[in-house]
Amino acid sequence: MACTSCHSSCSTDTANAAQTIDPRWRKALWIALAVNATMFFVELITGLQANSVSLLADAVDFAGDAANYAISLAVLSMALVWRSRAAWIKGVTMFAYGVFVLARAGWMLHAGSVPEPLTMGVVGFIALLANAGVAVLLYAFRTGDANMRSVWLCSRNDALSNVAVMLAAFGVFGTGSAWPDLAVAGVMAALAISAGVSVVRQARGELGGLQTHGHAHGVGL
Repeated sequence: MACTSCHSSCSTDTANAAQTIDPRWRKALWIALAVNATMFFVELITGLQANSVSLLADAVDFAGDAANYAISLAVLSMALVWRSRAAWIKGVTMFAYGVFVLARAGWMLHAGSVPEPLTMGVVGFIALLANAGVAVLLYAFRTGDANMRSVWLCSRNDALSNVAVMLAAFGVFGTGSAWPDLAVAGVMAALAISAGVSVVRQARGELGGLQTHGHAHGVGL
């Protein structure tokens, strides 16, 4: 919610802080943090064993999301300006992750290695269950400020990515080629880049509104 739509910067921050300090939101973030940190190690190990770029990309995504949830918890009770700044950082991180996945896919294409599909499918399904649970948990908070929206987008994209990894496993199994794995990595990169741009735009809008409102009231941010 942009600050310019409220009567004062103080009332905006108070209202948003009250919304995000909701015990259910705090508990949801802790659960999401634990799930993502665990799945990072699971997919990192299995991705290396299976030689799958999509699993490794998903592992990096889990690590990034765990860090994002930790940041969200750190700024939970802070003013909107700090939560918007944290969201901006997370948006940039999501964008950078998408670029990393594209680079990794290009490297694997050059190497010409073929991943192990059974491990991809099983781990992808486990990750799907984990992310679907987190997404359902965070669904009620998807329309909050940029910080809350970024958390929801991360969870939604993760669940979609896991479905794609499973489809890639079937594709690799059926064709004996790495192309399905690389194609899914490309889709995951596009999702991350798109979500990152969306979050950065909303965060910049909130920060711009706060700055305009602060100048109007003679307050520096």
